[in-house]
Formats: sequence, structure tokens, C-alpha cells
Amino acid sequence: MIYKKDANFPYPILTNTSTSYENSHFTLDVQLHENVYNYRFDISYEIDSDFIKRLLEQGKAQLILVIQSKDNKFYKLKQYESYIEIPKSRISVSKRTTIQLHLQSKEDISYIDNNDLSEFYQQFKDEIIVPKNTILGFSNVVIFDGSITKPLELFEKKLNPNLLSDVKIELGNETIIIHYKHEQLQFNNLPKSNSLNNPYIYMGLQKALQRFIVNNGDGEQVDLDEIDNLIDPLDIKLHTLMRKKMINELRIDNIDEVIYKISDRIIEKYAAALKELSSNGN
Repeated sequence: MIYKKDANFPYPILTNTSTSYENSHFTLDVQLHENVYNYRFDISYEIDSDFIKRLLEQGKAQLILVIQSKDNKFYKLKQYESYIEIPKSRISVSKRTTIQLHLQSKEDISYIDNNDLSEFYQQFKDEIIVPKNTILGFSNVVIFDGSITKPLELFEKKLNPNLLSDVKIELGNETIIIHYKHEQLQFNNLPKSNSLNNPYIYMGLQKALQRFIVNNGDGEQVDLDEIDNLIDPLDIKLHTLMRKKMINELRIDNIDEVIYKISDRIIEKYAAALKELSSNGN
């Protein structure tokens, strides 16, 4: 379960609001990333108690990541493990997903050497023994609202009857602009019109990623981990999106693979829209 308020325990427990410890500090920070197949939770935490940190180092306690969305999921973390990857088939990350880190005992724990306790407990800490599989502390709650960067937010659509072609892809200052010569090319009168526009989205991403390599690499490839101080706003958006999808390298010969990972199966959705139109007799 997720502890959102102080709970009563018959023994000292480490939380950010507890008075059981002199320095009550157990904070969690989580960054959520995803690709086509997995969610990745990058985890960092701080624990003030030296006693608790010794228990973790000695294998007498363990960290458990609790993820609460439509249901509760529990994941044991190894010492110094900084992230976990979970297949999308095994977890649902929706709006108001909450995450908390728990400390749990792996054996009976004596508090006789716990010098981090408040003065109240110092008088009888030698009598405190916490049973195996018992919670020793819990962190703050991290809340995700379900908003993950979507590639379509990179795009604008404009109608220009003076175009010399049916469709023109322009790389603007902050967006990829799709210019249409005729309104019917946008398929607005058909169901799934957004999906039917996906080939244009694909073309725009190809053009933008090619320029990204030119702007930030050697013309053939670019290491996304080594990039800093990006200036172009569109490049900044693309870089953020690629890193969220756990992409480390962009090359001329892997652009299509990168588009697949960052675009949430736009070609599959395009094909499904065509199939639906066909089955409906349109």
C-alpha cells in the first residue's frame, strides 16, 4: 500500500515527518521514461539514518518500490540499483499514478545500535526488536499525472492553396509544419483523420531528424548522451523526446528505427485506419 499520511507503528519508523529519528529524512525522486515496449523508472533517493543505511549494506533490509495506478505493484530493488524497466504488458501507467519507496526488514532487527533515534527512544532502544518482513520506513509520494511527451505536439498544420506541391514539410523554429494545398488532403471529413495524416508526420520526423544530425553531429551520426547547450528549440524538443524514449544514438541509417520508437506506432495506426475505412465501405 501507499502511505500518504502518518501511520501509527508500535516501533520507531523512518519517514520525512516522523519524530522517531533525530534526522528524519527519506526522500524519493523518480523520472519516468518509455519506449515502445517498456516503462523505465529512474530512481534516486536519500536516507539520513546511518543505521538504516548499514542495514541495507549488510543485506538485513531491502528497498521496495511501490507503484499504484489501477492496482498495486511491488518491485524489490537491489542495492545501488538506479532504475527498473517494466514491460508495458505488466503495468498500467495512468493518470494519478503514485510511487513510494519502502524499507523492509529481511530478518529480525535489534535497535540496540540505532544511535539515530530521538531522545525518547534512546532510553529503551535495547528492548526494540523489529520482526522480519516489517516496514522500517517509507519515503514521500511521487505522483505522475500521465502526461508523457507525444510526437504530434511537435507539429502544426497549415493550409496554403498557393503551394507548388500537394504537401510541403517545413521545419519551423519550434515545430514541424505540414502545409497542405487542399483541405481534402487533411482527411478531416473521414473518421480517424489524425491517423490518416500519419504518413505526413513520418515525413516530417525524417526531415527533422536528418537536420538534427547535421546541426549536432558529424553529418552521419550523433551521440545523444554527449549533447549539451542545444540552441535550436525544435532540436531541444526532439532531443528531449528521444531521451525519454531511451534512445542513445541517432544515425542516418537508424532514423526509421528511431521514428518507430518515438512515434507510438504511427504507421500501424495509419494501416488500422485504412482497414477500418475499407471494412466500412468508404
